[in-house]
Amino acid sequence: MTSRKRLTPEESRSSALEAARALLIETGPQSVTLKAVSARIGRTHANLLHHFGSASGLQKELARHLAETVCETIKQAVTATRAGLGSPREVVDLAFDAFDKEGAGALASWMILTGNEDALSPIVETIHQLVDEIAQDEASHTGEGMRVHEDTLALVLMAMGDALIGKALARSLGLPDAAARDRAQLMLERSLAASQQA
Repeated sequence: MTSRKRLTPEESRSSALEAARALLIETGPQSVTLKAVSARIGRTHANLLHHFGSASGLQKELARHLAETVCETIKQAVTATRAGLGSPREVVDLAFDAFDKEGAGALASWMILTGNEDALSPIVETIHQLVDEIAQDEASHTGEGMRVHEDTLALVLMAMGDALIGKALARSLGLPDAAARDRAQLMLERSLAASQQA
C-alpha cells in the first residue's frame, strides 16, 4: 500500500487551484466541483472542504488565483510597452487570452448564472488594483491617469465579450475572428498617442 505524500496547507491549496484551473480550461466551469478537483489531485472531498469551505469557495479562490496570475502578466506587458520593449497588441492578447484560453470569461459567466456573483469580486478587485497602480504611474508622467481606467474598462469588457461570443459574432458580420482584438489594439494605440501628445 502506497501512502500519499503529506502536503503543507499551502501546497494542498495550490495543487487544488491548479487542478481546478485545468478542469476549467479542459471542460468548462461546470466541471469545477470539489469532487472533480479532489479526484484529480488524489485528495479527499473533506480535505478540499477544509481548505475552501464549499464549491463556491473553491470557485472564488480560483477566480482570485486567475486574476492575480493574469494581472501580473498584463502588468509586466504594460511596463514593457512603456519602456519601448513591448506593444499594445501584446497587452491586448494577454487580456483576451486571460478571458478566453485561460477560462476567466467562462468562469465569470458561470458564476453570474449560478448566482455566485460575489465570487467575481477577486477578479474585479485585482484588476482595480492593477489599474490604480498603472494609473498612478501614468498620472505622474502625463497627468492623465483616468485614461488608463477608461482603457482598462473597455479592454476588459471587450475581452470578456469576445471570449463569450466574439468569434461567432465576427463571423456572422463577415469579419475576421481577431476583429475585436484588432479594435482593442487600435483603441490602445490611439490612447497612447494621445497621452504622449498631452
